[in-house]
Amino acid sequence: MPNIRELDPSASPLDYFGFELRRKREEAGLTQGELGACIFCTGSLVGQVETARKVPTREFAERVDAALGTDGEFSRLVGLVLRSQLPHWFQAYAEMEARATYISTYQCQLVYGLLQTEEYARAVLGVDQTDRLDELVAARMDRQRILKRDQPPVLYVVLDESALHRQIGGRGIMRRQLAHLLGCFDQPWTQLQVLPFSVGEHAAMMGSFNLLRFDDDPDIHYSESYDAGHMTANPQVIRERSVGYARLQADALSPKESAVLIARLMEERYGEQPESGERTVA
Repeated sequence: MPNIRELDPSASPLDYFGFELRRKREEAGLTQGELGACIFCTGSLVGQVETARKVPTREFAERVDAALGTDGEFSRLVGLVLRSQLPHWFQAYAEMEARATYISTYQCQLVYGLLQTEEYARAVLGVDQTDRLDELVAARMDRQRILKRDQPPVLYVVLDESALHRQIGGRGIMRRQLAHLLGCFDQPWTQLQVLPFSVGEHAAMMGSFNLLRFDDDPDIHYSESYDAGHMTANPQVIRERSVGYARLQADALSPKESAVLIARLMEERYGEQPESGERTVA
């Protein structure tokens, strides 16, 4: 029997999505099972989304729009739903990131979230999160949609060589992640450089940080602690970090040299060979 739990549509984007899905489905005269058959899923899954017990995927939203003729309503709404699954302290940054014209990032331990493969992201997020892992991975992957826009942001990435050596999830996952990074060199609006171990001390010894630039708003500097994000538009901080980032870029390998290093590590460190026990993260 269908679950008829009542939702408060103002409680969250997820509740609003479920409330509207039920309303539009009932207007169309469809049962949960009938709608599920139209969008290639079970009626139970439709019911779980309608009662905010399951986070919809973007594919689910797009199929609902096609089945119910809702003119992209759910496809537009699902972005808000997925963003709401991010940690509360990160959501404000994600909103700013989505509006930025230029993104400059230095990453000292991990591949930047916008360039992570899904399985790499799952391994990273699975260290601390297991109960909401699917939702967090979906939210991280959805952030990457900004790179596929007609006018994507210009993305500058300086990646510490240590991030290439840190084996996340297993050799196979790392090999595919590095292959994905190699594909980024073909993207006209993305510049990727590796900061090699040989540089020694450098201008970002304090850790990873991001700089966001906008067409009509002040620049933003962003950094993270263990459980919080810190954003500031302080002109002095922006000035210092901008100079620091320019120094990082100057110290880093050129994009061509960086591609050679990544390709070499992909073969030498993560080359395809029998693995005794590649770690999997559920």
